[in-house]
Amino acid sequence: MKKYFVIGNPIDHSLSPQLHNYWLKKNNINGVYDKKKLNSNNLKDLVLRIKNNEINGLNITVPFKNEIIPYLDELSNESKSTQSVNTIYLYRDKIIGHNTDIDGFELAIKNAEYEVNGKKILILGAGGVVPSIIFALNKMGASEIILSNRTKHKAEALKKLFKNLSVVDWGQIPYFDMIVNATSLGLNNNENINLDFSKIEKEKLFFDVIYNPKETNFLKNARVLGNKTENGKKMFIYQAAAAFKIWHNIYPQIDNEVNKLLD
Repeated sequence: MKKYFVIGNPIDHSLSPQLHNYWLKKNNINGVYDKKKLNSNNLKDLVLRIKNNEINGLNITVPFKNEIIPYLDELSNESKSTQSVNTIYLYRDKIIGHNTDIDGFELAIKNAEYEVNGKKILILGAGGVVPSIIFALNKMGASEIILSNRTKHKAEALKKLFKNLSVVDWGQIPYFDMIVNATSLGLNNNENINLDFSKIEKEKLFFDVIYNPKETNFLKNARVLGNKTENGKKMFIYQAAAAFKIWHNIYPQIDNEVNKLLD
């Protein structure tokens, strides 16, 4: 039986096992997908288990998307450009790191029928998934990408990867057409970002990469103020489907059952 895992810390909120196990069963693949909470000192040993064919594939989530890189043999172009890995597999005895978050975000925005080209985008956060979002936004033709993070030097550090970034202090809200919450604030229902968007014009797109809970306070408050909102569910599904295709050479069907699984 093939074995797959998603690793991170925290990991309890992840719905990846529900999704991948559904697709494994649907496509008659003899495999199982589970989640593991790890610490940094477990990463090297875990990667070796792929080399030894004890594990057939890994998904990586916060906070290991960059930290896992030194233990890999090769990176895809997407992972090199973003210095971020969320999918690992063995190919010709080499452990490859790939990034399906880019496709996941781009397809989610297209699914929401939002046109990024020429728009100003504000991103909150500078963590593991942010380079992938910036990469996708550049690809889609955003006119300006502004970053705000509670620890400013982390946002500034991303300028090494993306020269066209603007960075503002946390709490400062410049003009934007679309805003992305890429922080972990909202994983717990009682968490608030504590930024005041009441003076922003209505009909902006508020996107939250968090998909569980379904509506964070960030999205709830935005909706009350008359804005469009989108959670990270579609991004999550599309990035998972791309990983599934890498491992099994089958692009899984995204049907109503998939959507119900994650509700």
